[in-house]
Amino acid sequence: MKQQNKTIGIAPYGGSAGGWGALKAVADAIRGQMSVKQDVIALFKVNQPQGFDCPGCAWPDPQHGSSFEFCENGAKAVSWEATSKRTTPEFFSAHTVSELWQRNAFELEGEGRLTHPMKYDAATDTYQPIEWETAFREIGEKLQSYEDPDSVEFYTSGRASNEAAFLWQLFAREYGTNNFPDCSNMCHEPTSVGLPQSIGIGKGTIELEDFDHCDLVLCIGHNPGTNHPRMLGTLREVSKRGATIVAINPLRERGLERFTSPQSPVEMLSLSSTTLASTYYKVRVGGDAAMLKGVMKCLLVMHERALAAGEPGVLDESFISEHTEGFDALKADLDATDWPHILKVSGMTFEEIQNIAHLYAKAERTIICYGMGITQHQYGTQNVQQIANLLLMRGNIGKKGAGICPLRGHSNVQGDRTVGITEIPPQSLLDNLEKVFGFKPPQKHGHGAVQAIQAIRDGHSKALLCLGGNLAEAISDPQQTFEAMRKLDLVVHMATKLNRSHLLLGKHNYLLPVLGRTEIDRQASGEQSVTVEDSMSMVHASRGSLKPASEWLKSEPAIVAGLAKATLPNTKVNWDRMIGDYSFIRQAIEAVFPAFEDFNRKILQPGGFRLYNAASERKWLTPSGKAQFKIMQGINEDPRSLKCHDLVLTTLRSHDQYNTTLYGLNDRYRGVTGRRDVLFISADEAEKRRLRVGDKVHMVALDPDGKQTSRRLDNLTIVVYDMAPGSVAAYYPEANVLVPLDSFDTESGIPAYKSIPVALEHAEATETSGTLR
Repeated sequence: MKQQNKTIGIAPYGGSAGGWGALKAVADAIRGQMSVKQDVIALFKVNQPQGFDCPGCAWPDPQHGSSFEFCENGAKAVSWEATSKRTTPEFFSAHTVSELWQRNAFELEGEGRLTHPMKYDAATDTYQPIEWETAFREIGEKLQSYEDPDSVEFYTSGRASNEAAFLWQLFAREYGTNNFPDCSNMCHEPTSVGLPQSIGIGKGTIELEDFDHCDLVLCIGHNPGTNHPRMLGTLREVSKRGATIVAINPLRERGLERFTSPQSPVEMLSLSSTTLASTYYKVRVGGDAAMLKGVMKCLLVMHERALAAGEPGVLDESFISEHTEGFDALKADLDATDWPHILKVSGMTFEEIQNIAHLYAKAERTIICYGMGITQHQYGTQNVQQIANLLLMRGNIGKKGAGICPLRGHSNVQGDRTVGITEIPPQSLLDNLEKVFGFKPPQKHGHGAVQAIQAIRDGHSKALLCLGGNLAEAISDPQQTFEAMRKLDLVVHMATKLNRSHLLLGKHNYLLPVLGRTEIDRQASGEQSVTVEDSMSMVHASRGSLKPASEWLKSEPAIVAGLAKATLPNTKVNWDRMIGDYSFIRQAIEAVFPAFEDFNRKILQPGGFRLYNAASERKWLTPSGKAQFKIMQGINEDPRSLKCHDLVLTTLRSHDQYNTTLYGLNDRYRGVTGRRDVLFISADEAEKRRLRVGDKVHMVALDPDGKQTSRRLDNLTIVVYDMAPGSVAAYYPEANVLVPLDSFDTESGIPAYKSIPVALEHAEATETSGTLR
């Protein structure tokens, strides 16, 4: 449908993903943040064997890397951290917290790197510098004053290294709590909870090499062009060797359609590109489970017809018989699910779903990749399990070129969980901690992210300690979250840059600056390396090469140790030994987690090593020793309602964004420039509502009965976009105001950011006279 408009900052983008647009964005990011010298030093060491791990996404490094193993958004992440800008004590002295609160996230982080430890002074409403030892002592005294260790929340960002995360959980557990809200609770917790029930491990089963052998890649609910751009190079190679890529997503994303590799002189000079997805299906927001059940129903019919015709069946019956349980129950559930309901909820046609089934049945080896479009629903755990069901039906787990691939966000969010950041610790972890360190860890399950905010809101939790991150803006329901955090007695943030969470003040507030991934970490024994784990269970070393932004910075492990020593006068842990030489931290990790056997030697290998993954070898660590087909009751991802809402909102990130970090205000591939106050909607849905490009609307969240609530986001500008019917999209975290704190997956606790029933109200003002026609 042709659009004629001149709406400010909104224009179609005709280019491919990557290409000259990506190179220009890299150059702009570097020019705006870094010196040329820093640029040369830093970017040539990103994801290199003797360099540092990109602080962006968790896509793995190829075995035979090039000189440039970074992408556009990785370059933005590096330049954002290695910036020459500084947020000094003089800056804080000149700006009150009340004043800073009026600034947006982009402006705050744009001030640059934090340089000194700071403490909030209520009399002047400013942060004031404080000596490290004084900060440690005061925080330690406050933590000692609380009678109940469970009144303290220990938050973890996925950018923390394995070493920092291990010490963090060691500190908290010796203190006496399993309260570990972390960023995984808001992104892939359904993977961590759902996959162990299905296949015995909460991780993906593939290696990067498997993409060299697959016949089919199904990309469901993710946007690689923005969230993990280095994946585009892998998909490009899959496409070039003739394998099939199918995209299933509510919005058409350029990064799944075509890609111009900046490392290909031919494509760059000829302005050509490689087609990625051969077919693109637009599933309605909240319709993934319906689509997956429809595909599985088609497979059952195809299997029976093939057998009746004397042909080989479509399902891998020998694999199902030998390796799985629960198939008959799954078949009964699929038989009982009617097609009209599937088609209504999925927003897809029968022919589209059937075609996906035919492509899957034809492929010998299939990889299914998925992102937060699958997980961030009230049925997120069951969505993940339906993907596992689909793979198990044809034996596509535990063989070369096939498997499940959850796409993690933060560069070490998977590693943090591996080394003990979990509110539900297995008994083996607790037993090993007691054996190695000699203290009795708490046995009671702790708080995840939503539970932590609820506990703070209700007055049960008094202190929040954050190892990085921006919890207040990342979590749902800022209306409740912001008010709750202002009730805290103690708030401690460890960070590289200022963000809005740091301005939500309790009674006692500390802001502690940390070394970045790019910077030299020098301790008593010399320069240190840390380790991270990528999305495919590869663990490798990371060593910064830049001079620290300030002489007053400390590493995250050193700060954790300083806090622990000040808090635990009778600690049984030799913190100084481990901080003096991180190899002793890795020895402790190995002692507690046997999968890290010979840890220090293995990370000397270029590219690191892969942690044991039992499901990859068709060994199922479930109670019965077999993989499980898991049943999902119904198909509506929003269990608050038995009906299919007319309009459902999904939140999404812009191309100039990484989680809550904004590198800029542009969203190049979606054609948005210099703004974030937009609402994406399909042409048909806009036509039905008599909306034109550039019109202003108010968006109101609905309750389970379809009635309007007080939760609203006003004055959004309409962007007509190629997307599924019944769906709209707005930016995260701004749209978090529409997600109530109690809207979450009851199995995993993840907030339902991507299944929000909404209604639209026309606003008075418009920006253009353009019309839909």
